Amino acid sequence: MFTKKPEPGESVTKMGERTVGEMKTPFTERPTTYAAKSPGPSASKMVPSIIGEDLTITGNVTSKGEIQVDGEIQGDIHCGSLLLGDKSQVIGSVIAEDIVVRGRVVGSVRGLRVTLQAQSHVEGDIFHQSLAIEQGAYFEGKSRRSDDPLAEIKTASSTASPRADKPASFDTASPSGSSSTISTHAAE
Repeated sequence: MFTKKPEPGESVTKMGERTVGEMKTPFTERPTTYAAKSPGPSASKMVPSIIGEDLTITGNVTSKGEIQVDGEIQGDIHCGSLLLGDKSQVIGSVIAEDIVVRGRVVGSVRGLRVTLQAQSHVEGDIFHQSLAIEQGAYFEGKSRRSDDPLAEIKTASSTASPRADKPASFDTASPSGSSSTISTHAAE
């Protein structure tokens, strides 16, 4: 574990370095036996991020991959694929392509394919392309079918005003070339 300090004039060889005449492979290069192996079918699949039962997150969660929630999240979730386990609890909106709910959600759900399994409890609106609700699932809210529910949220967020309770203002060009702002809200 410990090495002796080199004497003055002695050369020091670092790990992974080649010295003249040595045929050792450095750590940065892979042996040909590893390079020859082809990746298996599971190598292309990403491992899901798991939020365990004992974990509570206060804030938004964002991922490009899959998330499995068994704990509690007080905030919004935006990911590629979402699995809410039996004991999961989400207080906030959920946005993903594939959503499977076994736990509790209080907030809106937006996804291409949404499945509410028998033990699920959802209080909020669901915007979906396809929706499956098993017998025994609890759902209180509106169900809105859309060809692309995820695109609707992107366009809504890009045109959203700084304050959600106020509609966006529109700029119009006047004949003189200057622009003026028209507000769709009455005097404040």
